[in-house]
Order: sequence, then C-alpha cells, then structure tokens
Amino acid sequence: MTKKRAEREVSAGGIVFRRDDDGTPRFLLIRDSYQHWGFPKGHLEDGETPAAAALRETHEEAGLEHLVTVGPIRVIDWHFRFRGRYIHKFCHFFLFESPSGDANPQADEGITAVRWEHLDRALEVLSYDNARGVLRRGSEMVRAMVAVGEGRQRSKPGPGPSAAS
Repeated sequence: MTKKRAEREVSAGGIVFRRDDDGTPRFLLIRDSYQHWGFPKGHLEDGETPAAAALRETHEEAGLEHLVTVGPIRVIDWHFRFRGRYIHKFCHFFLFESPSGDANPQADEGITAVRWEHLDRALEVLSYDNARGVLRRGSEMVRAMVAVGEGRQRSKPGPGPSAAS
C-alpha cells in the first residue's frame, strides 16, 4: 500500500498594524466565510513573489489602500484535506503598517468582517494557534521598531529647507 503524497500549495498574507493616539498598536483581523478569525492571505499568482502576493491579498481582502511593507515575519505550514486532496500548505507572512484608511471586507472572497484589536484581545479572538504565533512575532517586530526609533509616531513635517544658499 502506497502512501498518498501531499500536494504543495504556497500562499502569502499580511499582519497589519496601526497605532492608537498613544502609540499602542492594534492589529487587523478578518473573518472568513467559515466564521474563523485570521489574517488576509491567498495564493501566489504566476511569477508573483511572496511579498508581492502578501501586499496584493492584504489590499484586496481588507480594502486598505495605503500599506507600508515592514518586512517578512515567518513562513508557517500545515497539512489539511480538501475535496479529497491531501495538501501541505506553506504561507509566507509579512508585516505591514496601515497609517490610515478604513478597512472593508472583500465580500466576494468570503471575507465577512474586519476589526482592529490590541495584541491581547487579538490573540484571544484568532481561530488558529499557528496564527497566534505569527501575530506574536509580528508584535515583537513592532516593539523592535519602536526601540530603534522606526515605529514612533512622527511629528508633522515642518517647512522644507530654505532655497537661499
């Protein structure tokens, strides 16, 4: 008896954060058609890099226009069965900052709701353990940004340099 080999699938997704007025980050969660809370993600298109796919999928599924790519978080993988197929899925996650704009669920892709949550609440709401691990790592990256001065709220820009020499 031969063991059925898993089909490999690759996708990419985004962990999106935004800061409250006091600098505390909130993270974007989406709810899928199965009522599970997670993050925007989807398959790579032909010739697309994981980073480009993560940005595209996050923009499409959450409706956010202005996303700033911070960097890769990690790749997670899991096995599942779907319509008689045995699949080994790999998902590349990237951290994005969303400085502004309203998130809107992409209903035609089965996204039924979006919400922004502080880390502790987001960890409670997420439906999958591997998503919690990705969120914890993304949160560590946000904290590290603050430590090196990258994630602090920037003051409004002043007048540009003088044209006089």
